[in-house]
Amino acid sequence: MLAFWGAVAVIAYTYAGFPLLVLARAAVRPRPFTTADVRPRVSVIIAAHNEAAAIGPKLESVLATAYPEDRREVIVASDGSDDGTEDVVRHHEAGGVRLLALPRVGKAAALNAAIAAATGEVLVFTDANSALEPDALAALVRPFADPSVGGVAGDQRYRKHGDEAAGAGGERSYWGFDRVLKVAESRAGNAISATGALYAVRRELVGEVPEGVTDDFATSTGVIAAGSRLVFAPEAIAWEPVAASGEVEFGRKVRVMTRGLRGVLVRRELLDVRRHGFYALQLVSHKVLRRLMVVPLLVLAVASPALWRRGRLYRLATVGQVCFYGAGAVGLAGGSSVRRRGGKLLALPAFFCLVNAASVKAVWNLVTGRRIDRWEPQRSS
Repeated sequence: MLAFWGAVAVIAYTYAGFPLLVLARAAVRPRPFTTADVRPRVSVIIAAHNEAAAIGPKLESVLATAYPEDRREVIVASDGSDDGTEDVVRHHEAGGVRLLALPRVGKAAALNAAIAAATGEVLVFTDANSALEPDALAALVRPFADPSVGGVAGDQRYRKHGDEAAGAGGERSYWGFDRVLKVAESRAGNAISATGALYAVRRELVGEVPEGVTDDFATSTGVIAAGSRLVFAPEAIAWEPVAASGEVEFGRKVRVMTRGLRGVLVRRELLDVRRHGFYALQLVSHKVLRRLMVVPLLVLAVASPALWRRGRLYRLATVGQVCFYGAGAVGLAGGSSVRRRGGKLLALPAFFCLVNAASVKAVWNLVTGRRIDRWEPQRSS
């Protein structure tokens, strides 16, 4: 019984208690920051490996942003691309794009090469497959009018696709909820971290990107480690496609979680509540507990049927889990037509099951010391 209620407490805190705490803190103890239409010189940095299909539209979206051309440079670090990516980039050199043609060195080394070559006051990092809204760069740099702000996280959103992976609808719902939390976190102090779709950091706060970790996490949390604020700009929008297959999305989540957990180890000083206060609680709640949530979920799954005879509550918990995970299995195994008919009744459980299955493999990777430094992009067409 103790295991059951302990698991319930951890799950309830992580999925409900912590978000409510963040929202309450933003309402009770806001820390406003200044925004203005500033135009610092920016260097837009894109690391790419075999992104021939995506890099052209990407660069077009960057060059089409409403930002002064004489205040913007674009650097593409090609990490040993051999599929024509570099030819596409060269086609855009007349528009102010600079190519760094590198051997296959891994994303971290490619980013470090681009950082060394950048001349901007603010470095903007963005994924090769994300498309920027026309006002994304202008919105992203507005908080830099406040000298306490060292980094700004953009808003990653997912486009709808005709034939999406299982859980794609759940993914969009998750990011919608995460967006609300980021606004509250930012209003009260610091966003936890940025996503690779779009974020910016003052040049002097950008350190070397370490191998084997999520680069956007390591770079953006370096801002907080340096004593500056990391805030969220919801108007700075970058669109990304949802994976077209569950297998591709599962592999992506395993990679992100493996590198993300290793990133927390690299930034473990940020877990010290004596130095970083509420941010340390944010970090452990969001980046550790949520990624290890499969542990209390498994405890609950085992404890509930074992307590079947103890009362109606335990029987309801058992039946509820069977129904929820059953819906997730149907959503994952069913075709696109099944997922469309099921809507959120299948999408949310499918996304939940996919994420937690990926976390099992990610934790195993961490325990066994397996690093993921290089990978091949798998984009939907």
